[in-house]
Amino acid sequence: MSEISRRKLITTGIAVAAGASGIAAGAKIAQRYGLIPPDSRGLYGPGETLTYAAQRLLGRSAKAREFPASQISANPFANEVDPLGDDFKRLQAANFVDWRIAVDGMATRPTSFSLAEIRSFPVSSQMTMIGCEEGWTYIAEWSGVPLSYILDRVGALPQVRYVIYRSIQKDWWESIDMADAMHPQTIIAHRMNGVDLPVPFGGPLRLRVPRQLGYKNVKYITRLTLTDNLKSFGKGLGSAAPEGGYAWYAGI
Repeated sequence: MSEISRRKLITTGIAVAAGASGIAAGAKIAQRYGLIPPDSRGLYGPGETLTYAAQRLLGRSAKAREFPASQISANPFANEVDPLGDDFKRLQAANFVDWRIAVDGMATRPTSFSLAEIRSFPVSSQMTMIGCEEGWTYIAEWSGVPLSYILDRVGALPQVRYVIYRSIQKDWWESIDMADAMHPQTIIAHRMNGVDLPVPFGGPLRLRVPRQLGYKNVKYITRLTLTDNLKSFGKGLGSAAPEGGYAWYAGI
């Protein structure tokens, strides 16, 4: 059976199960094919599983909408963040010359990159919308190095399933699966609207995941960890988001 036919069969099965026997039955089919998000436990787990599985089966390679330059927002909204701390202020005062992003975990060549190195890598640009679960949105031009380039450069092992990314802000971390990590629109952004990424918008480095809601687009990133399992990180739910009541997968 071809991959496309297999996907159609699985997707149809999930849809039928969800309609005839409820969301929980669809979740069981998703589990059979390894399409279970890390926060699948709890009251809303089956529904989140169904959403994640359907998205991955139907739109694994789909792209977020891109816009013309004429639609870039004149006054983009920079949501507030907690105080960034003395370490950040020290780095900012030196124009971030000492900022580094470490890459560890399941890689053959774990390393760290300076901001200058990140800026020297191949650049991908996109004009995409970022949207928050609170209701605000804006369109901007984002430029940076594709995350896939970084993963290739460090030699991500074949069994890697997730990329964890952490902010300089304490306890702020997220993760994505390899479908999003290797997607061409997922970038480590260091420029916005033609200038170095401003601090209020996550500068000097922000992970831009345009296929997911704003809280997955973590600001001030300092570390990437490659892993095949998320259970040993935090509370085992995949990121700080579900620990705070949000869904791990926030696809749009």
